[in-house]
Amino acid sequence: MTEVRFATEAGDAAALVLFVGANGVLTAGAKAADAASGGQIGRAMKAANFDGKARKIIEILAPAGLQAGRVLLVGIGESSKADARLFEDLGGEVAARLRTLAASVAADFTGIADLAISTDVAAAHFGHGVELRSWNFDRYRTKQKDEQKAKLTQVTLVGARATPESEHLGKIAAGIAFTKELVSEPANVIYPESFVARVREKVEPLGIKVRVLDEAEMAQLGMGALLGVAQGSARPPRMLVLEWNGAGGDTAPVALVGKGVTFDTGGISIKPAAGMEDMKWDMGGAGLVAGVMVALAGRKAKTRVVGVCGLVENMPDGKAQRPGDVVRSMSGQTVEVINTDAEGRLVLCDALTFVQREYKPKVIIDFATLTGAIIVSLAHEYAGLFTNSDTLAERLIAAGNAVNDKLWRQPLSEVGGHYDQMIDSPIADMKNVGERWGGSITAAQFLQRFIENDTPWAHVDIAGTVWRPKAGPLHDKGATGYGIRLVDRLIADHYEG
Repeated sequence: MTEVRFATEAGDAAALVLFVGANGVLTAGAKAADAASGGQIGRAMKAANFDGKARKIIEILAPAGLQAGRVLLVGIGESSKADARLFEDLGGEVAARLRTLAASVAADFTGIADLAISTDVAAAHFGHGVELRSWNFDRYRTKQKDEQKAKLTQVTLVGARATPESEHLGKIAAGIAFTKELVSEPANVIYPESFVARVREKVEPLGIKVRVLDEAEMAQLGMGALLGVAQGSARPPRMLVLEWNGAGGDTAPVALVGKGVTFDTGGISIKPAAGMEDMKWDMGGAGLVAGVMVALAGRKAKTRVVGVCGLVENMPDGKAQRPGDVVRSMSGQTVEVINTDAEGRLVLCDALTFVQREYKPKVIIDFATLTGAIIVSLAHEYAGLFTNSDTLAERLIAAGNAVNDKLWRQPLSEVGGHYDQMIDSPIADMKNVGERWGGSITAAQFLQRFIENDTPWAHVDIAGTVWRPKAGPLHDKGATGYGIRLVDRLIADHYEG
């Protein structure tokens, strides 16, 4: 990860970021650099017709009188509108430009005032953007040319001070980086047992309690739905339980449940070959839960949270379950398996029952790359939100808007309602898929049947947000780390202290 540090001078940073306001107004740091360069900053702005419009950036190479070999002039627009999101995005853009060009960058916040947030907070969010966007996954590339290798390892924030918020953001960045790592690893490296080992190594030093259920223990508990998915794979399934108790005592926890299908072929209902390699990230929900736990424990959140990851591999061998099989879930309800490629809900339903009966949570949120239908509905801009609680919906949407992990609420019937009837089975309590239409909704209806005692529950379908084919402001193409900031904000606002 890129190191974020605070200092009074830029030092020997290879690149220097200077900020320019609306109508080309130079900040104090930019004015000083302009004077030191004999007016080169101003001349470059005029030549480029650069007026400080928000998000516009120009670059100056080897400016006279300055130690840095590169100077980036970054527009912040009207100061009163320059908020945390703007500075995060600017940090991300700077990181994207410099990732392979400079080992260190200094951003000069000296004299910046009248922002929508304090200068220290603006600097913290700029550094956070650099941290997030500079993350890369080059572990298996052995023939990169030097100019292709990531170099950016340090960002220095000049003229700003470290604050509790900057500390908080650093812990979130660590959680996001861990999630991206898990999601990016190939399926021959991350499978149920190795997922457990990788997470245990990361979280135990943070004070997170780890519990692991093996195949025999899950069978004893009656998790026939989850085990049915796993039975076609040579890789044995695992249930990973992570508990952070920063509140003390035995208060009812917030429960986070993640789908962890470490590779999904579709089973007997096999997927088309084209694009199947992407199914290494079908464990994105479990990866999200692990990353959230790292972030919460890292900042010593004053709350009790239990994270449950149902970990399986869905393969089509001679022992694999067949379309038409009937399985009995831990709840006692039976499921007719119409399509073995609708496996995530079979994993989640047993995980949901387990966490309710073992921990009696006050609220449950599950995260899953559950349906392609949600991408048809929302593309890669929003995750789909389904919930039995208007209050929880409002809280989640507000948290998502605050950190730009966006959610869009989708319809959900009560048990017995029209959408719910679409998953009724003629020979079992339910079937695992409905008709062609409303596929994301019927998947959520399936999960809702496993929520007991009207516990507030939300299902978040992250199929379109956990992995993106194009780079964004805070992530490269590939794993995004979606959801860690969302859950952290939700808990900080409503379930902490």
